[in-house]
Parts: sequence; C-alpha cells; structure tokens
Amino acid sequence: MSPQVISVNVLENYLLELEFSNGEKGHFSVLPYLQYPVYQVLKNYDVFKRAKVTMGFISWDGEIDMSPDNLYLESKMIA
Repeated sequence: MSPQVISVNVLENYLLELEFSNGEKGHFSVLPYLQYPVYQVLKNYDVFKRAKVTMGFISWDGEIDMSPDNLYLESKMIA
C-alpha cells in the first residue's frame, strides 16, 4: 500500500507537487490522463487548479479523483 497524499500544490502545465505521508515529495503530471474521458473536464485549467486532498487522495470538485497508489508510483520524487 502506497503512502497517502497529505498536501498538493498546483503548478503550471498540469503538474501537481505532492507531499506524501512518508515525508517524500513528488511531481505528478496529469497531462497523460487528459486523453481519458473521465479526466477531460480537467483540460479546463480553472477546474484543474481546484485540486485538493481528500482522505489521502487528490480530487476535483468531489467528482473526479486519483488514487494515492497511482499518484505515488507515477510521481517523480524531488528533494
């Protein structure tokens, strides 16, 4: 089981800076996911920048979410 997300900062170019419950930080690109129908609404940057932490994962308006496993495994860890 991957660590949960404890904070998120929205960066430019559909990039999220995440902090995980194990103390690691990473950058996660949402760009590859925008091709999937469920994530199409995030192409609207005003919607995308409303990303928030919800019970250890990231969600947008309570309707779209990404699991902590995916976020952790696909993030590029930073110092």
